[in-house]
Amino acid sequence: MKILTTSLPGVLVIEPDVYRDERGWFLETYHCDKYEEGGISFSFVQDNCSSSVRGTLRGLHAQMSRPQGKLVRVIKGEIFDVAVDIRRGSPSFASWECVTLTAENFKQIYIPPGFAHGFFVLSEMAEVEYKCTDIYTPGDEITIAWNDDQIGIHWPNDYPILSPKDAAGLSLRALWDKLPNHQI
Repeated sequence: MKILTTSLPGVLVIEPDVYRDERGWFLETYHCDKYEEGGISFSFVQDNCSSSVRGTLRGLHAQMSRPQGKLVRVIKGEIFDVAVDIRRGSPSFASWECVTLTAENFKQIYIPPGFAHGFFVLSEMAEVEYKCTDIYTPGDEITIAWNDDQIGIHWPNDYPILSPKDAAGLSLRALWDKLPNHQI
């Protein structure tokens, strides 16, 4: 297994060992000791799975008082996955990193607590699984505008399919003005 660093501290790309033969393939999608050796020492307490059609953009989501780290992988299809540093005072505040995750490349991305997460579906449909380091708390969640100029993400499409919640996302600046005493 390879664990690759990115331009954002703590955001890691994991390339698991895939064992292939005439029957197909096998890989470990998570092994606590190996991931801890690579710098991912959080315990995961919740697993989630979503299915989305081409052009769907989910995000940018985070929780304020119970921030979640996420270990994300694609089990069907292809996505453009994004992490945004939203830690107040961080040297990389409002910076973003992306990686293309596919069912064929088996890559994963680890996004630590203190980062917002979102993804755009590139394939006909995509199924995404992710492990979280804290429980989802609806009243604690924030949604940052996917097209926030301060962040400046270069999404693959300027006209994504959005949920009403994601379409109503606020700019990072507006969220910080609204929530000055958050724990991130």
